[in-house]
Amino acid sequence: MDEILHQLGELVLGSVPTIVLFVLLTAAYSVLVRRPLDRVLAERRARTLGAVEQARGAMATAEAETSAYEEKLRNAKREIFESRERRRKQWSDEREAALAEVRTQAQQRIQTARQDIERSTADARSRIESATGELSTLVLNAVLPVEPVATEVAQ
Repeated sequence: MDEILHQLGELVLGSVPTIVLFVLLTAAYSVLVRRPLDRVLAERRARTLGAVEQARGAMATAEAETSAYEEKLRNAKREIFESRERRRKQWSDEREAALAEVRTQAQQRIQTARQDIERSTADARSRIESATGELSTLVLNAVLPVEPVATEVAQ
């Protein structure tokens, strides 16, 4: 067992430089590699989070601008529609006014034509009435001869 302990002591004694070297390497790694790496990673994380926040902000701004543009587009479409409706109403009013004027003119022409017809009818009636006396005389003369009646009365 002494031999085993002796070999074990030699192994431990032989491993001391390795342990010291391991501790030195770990310390050097910590100082030279890990701390700068942690710093770079923290900076990268901060930049990444900053970029993500910037991207979110840009997206929010873009959404706000998109909403504003959509609102402007809706307003423009509404104005165009209202303008069309106003023009359509104006044209309709103008058409109705023109139709009313044409109707008035047609009514005046009809009234004038009726008056002309009534004058012609009255004229024709007066001619017929004046001709009635002459026609009745002619009919009476044709049916009843005037001269033989006068001779009979004289006899």
